[in-house]
Order: sequence, then C-alpha cells, then structure tokens
Amino acid sequence: MTQKEQKVCIECGGKISGRADKKFCSDQCRVAYNNRTRAEKTNYVRNVNNILSKNRRILEELNPTGKTKVARNKLSLKGFDFTYHTDTYRTKEGSYYRYCYEQGYLEIDPKTLLLVKKEVK
Repeated sequence: MTQKEQKVCIECGGKISGRADKKFCSDQCRVAYNNRTRAEKTNYVRNVNNILSKNRRILEELNPTGKTKVARNKLSLKGFDFTYHTDTYRTKEGSYYRYCYEQGYLEIDPKTLLLVKKEVK
C-alpha cells in the first residue's frame, strides 16, 4: 500500500497501520465509536425503562398494604406518567387494570384510583 492509499480511522481520522481490513487506529477509538453508535439506538429504551421504574416506585410507595385508594392527582404530583405501563388486564365488566411490573392501578372514577399489587408466582 502506498502512502496515498493509507487508511484512516473511522472514529478519529488517524492513520491506521497493520491489517488491511482494520477500521480503527486503536482499541480506544473502536470502543468510542461503538459506544456512540449504540447509545443513539438505546437511548429511547433506557428512557422508557426509567419512566417505568419511576412509575413502579411511586405505586409501591403509595400502596404499602397491597390495595389502596388514592387521588389521581397524588400520582401526578409525584411525577407518575400514565402513558407508560408494562401490562393491561381487562375484567369481565370491561374495566382495565394497568400495571408497572407487579404494581398496578384501576381507575374507579376520573379522580380516584385503586392501587393494587399483582400476586407474583
């Protein structure tokens, strides 16, 4: 390979020496490149998991006995995001329980929720 055909690192643009199929000049550049490209793909999943974990913590905190009625706005004030949940259970009557893992809630009326804990086997 001549000097004009010298390959460059796809992360930093530095010169590459060694095998003809190398893409990076060092392990540091390879790791930095992979971390950067993977971070873009996993940010959404990480953010949703953080929201679900926060929702679960709020439900668990407000439901120490396993079954409790609370005002809906109490969850909202703590930062609960009603958009995200891990499971939905529909009763025969057509009501919906929404769960964040084993912690869940049922809307009794627009202002009141029944918090429940799913029995985990």
